Amino acid sequence: MTEFVPTRSVGHRIVEIRGVKVILDSDLAPLYGVETKRLNEQMKRNRERFPSDFAFQLSSEECAHLRSQSATSTAGHGGRRSLPFAYTEHGALMVASILNSRQAIEMGVFIVRAFVRLRSVYASHAELTRRLDELDAKVSRHDAELRAILDAIRRLALPQGPRSRPIGFAPTDHPPV
Repeated sequence: MTEFVPTRSVGHRIVEIRGVKVILDSDLAPLYGVETKRLNEQMKRNRERFPSDFAFQLSSEECAHLRSQSATSTAGHGGRRSLPFAYTEHGALMVASILNSRQAIEMGVFIVRAFVRLRSVYASHAELTRRLDELDAKVSRHDAELRAILDAIRRLALPQGPRSRPIGFAPTDHPPV
């Protein structure tokens, strides 16, 4: 398989919308070597292959939020006039199957690998977070134990009052006989 795009280039195009990792139609189309309009036409012609967990159209609010996050063209100024579609990992692979070109198939596999790599990065991040939480709990428990030990040492180091009776033999007032 020929790699057309470095994984970093695909990875930064994957965004989270509605709690799902997706790639937008305008980012997916060039990877498959087609225009965004053609990609969406094929998806609409094969709509039964794209349930809502494979692809969905963004709302106006989601689109506005994306525009505020990046420098995208606004409608009416030479930009898009329809709301973009977002494709999940499975949707991106399904697009490759309906486009039916060698480049689409190769890029479909490549994009799925990018999603998998991104998933493993997030999984390792979650594992790191879990381990840090465990370490924090251990340190907190040890801090309490160390404070108790230090308090006990301080109590032992404090001078104590006079003893009721001295240790050892005490001289008596009687002279020896």
